[in-house]
Amino acid sequence: MNEDLRIHSWPCSYYLDTTKQWVSGRLSLTPVAIKFTADKTGELLVNFHLSSISEIKKEASNLIFSSLTILEKSTKHWFSSLQPNRNVVFNILEHFWREQLLSSQGAGAEAAALESTKGKELTGLLAGSQKRLEDTAKVLHYQGEQFDNIMRGLNKIEGDMDVADRLLTELESPSWWPFSSKLWKAPSEPKAKETAAPDTKNQEGILMRIPVIITHRTDSNVKPGKLTLFASGLEIRDCNSQVLHHFQSKEVDDIRVHTPYEISVRQRFIGKPDTSYRLLSAKMPEVIPILEMQFSKKMQFLEDALGFAGARKSPQVDLGTSIWQAATGLLGGVVQPSSPVGSREGLDTDQAQLQKQAKVSQEEAKELKQILQKLKGLALETEAELERQDEALDSITSSVDRATLTIDKQNRRIKKLT
Repeated sequence: MNEDLRIHSWPCSYYLDTTKQWVSGRLSLTPVAIKFTADKTGELLVNFHLSSISEIKKEASNLIFSSLTILEKSTKHWFSSLQPNRNVVFNILEHFWREQLLSSQGAGAEAAALESTKGKELTGLLAGSQKRLEDTAKVLHYQGEQFDNIMRGLNKIEGDMDVADRLLTELESPSWWPFSSKLWKAPSEPKAKETAAPDTKNQEGILMRIPVIITHRTDSNVKPGKLTLFASGLEIRDCNSQVLHHFQSKEVDDIRVHTPYEISVRQRFIGKPDTSYRLLSAKMPEVIPILEMQFSKKMQFLEDALGFAGARKSPQVDLGTSIWQAATGLLGGVVQPSSPVGSREGLDTDQAQLQKQAKVSQEEAKELKQILQKLKGLALETEAELERQDEALDSITSSVDRATLTIDKQNRRIKKLT
């Protein structure tokens, strides 16, 4: 992720202690830092890391003007005349500061800037791939449950069609036919169906839940909350866990990705205003790939997010091959140096290149091996689930065809009776 990416910026004034005066400019937030640039000179007056912040407070300058103060180590920075208002800026800055401190990546951002070994880089890349595969497996699992529910529903429909067939046979029989009393005992079966149906509706798992800053229509309504992602939709709650809105998958008309950290979800209506929420979060890059799997045709990456989409998609293909090849070479050269991987000359060349680039410890190689084994297991489970779902789809297709033919036949019989 580009550390110079601007998440948000606000026009404001900054108190310059050297000249004892307020300077107008723009306060900017990046994924790891806070910056202030003067309007007249374009000079960068403030630039410090989020992890170096000790406190963010709302205060008043000269006991009158509302201000925002940021304590960075032993230096106190004053910002005033914040637009659209001080609460908006405070909520967003506090959110990213808190997430930066809570996140292990954020807490170690400065340490990550130091030199890292090749083994750590590969471990991080493979861990990210493992997380993406786990998220995909969750979606596939829920999809498989939906297929099972569809099959159960189709089986009940076939049972209902049998009941309808018996009832139609009863109606088609002459009024004097004496052998029809037992046919009327069948309606007890649909009642069992009605009582069993609601149980499956509530079996919905949570894919991910993250803290967000919520904007509803106007910037003055910015407030903290939570975004919960389900396999069948998404839900937005405020800081008191009250549901603001629940979107079913079919109700979401479009999702716009403004930046890697900010999206907007909209549901269109005819004759009344659209329902739209703008969501900002430090953990949004983890949610966007899952949203892409669920709403691929409804996702729209705006200009500031196109680089993020390209960095995740196109280089990932190249990275995938290089990661697996490098990891395989590392495991072959470090964990089992005696085992041949390809030709002997190729092995010697690979080992020479690896020794030139970086050294991989035994612990890092062992961790890489464990991650690769987990990835292999996930891949095999995903393949088995996909095969099972293919068979389920074939069964669903044949059941739907049978049900359609049966319904057409029953409709013709009903028309004859009327």
